[in-house]
Amino acid sequence: MLSVVLLGLFSSAAGDMTNDVRCREIAFSQSAETRDLAAFRSFLDADARFVGNGVRHGPDEIAAAWQDFFTDDGPEIAWRPKFVEVLEDGTMALTRGPYRMRSKDADGNVVERWGTFNSVWRVNPDGQWRVVFDAGNAAAKAPDEETQALLSEEVDC
Repeated sequence: MLSVVLLGLFSSAAGDMTNDVRCREIAFSQSAETRDLAAFRSFLDADARFVGNGVRHGPDEIAAAWQDFFTDDGPEIAWRPKFVEVLEDGTMALTRGPYRMRSKDADGNVVERWGTFNSVWRVNPDGQWRVVFDAGNAAAKAPDEETQALLSEEVDC
């Protein structure tokens, strides 16, 4: 009986952590969607690494590389986790899902690009989940409708 109770408590705690990380990822995206650079930086671990065409180290370099997303006429970006996995010890997590970027071409037409992001999160000493590694891949085409729908779902965090 005790093992069933303990298993239930662990499953509940793991589910809570998974939801906590999911909600942190969504809030991280919302900081970029609302162009709030201070909020965006608050999700970055002091030792964060963003990997793209190069590697950006730490919040200052990452914020500088992402600066265009925080200007009024800059491109728009949004992402949502499709998968969230938390280690059993509750210290690290992985989120993965679609991102959409919208910008304007030289003629002022909206250009939409899709891709997949991967973020690795860890719990900091203050108890907050923060991104330590982030990378993304551009997609050759838009994802299926179900995956695209993640970006328009009502946030329940």
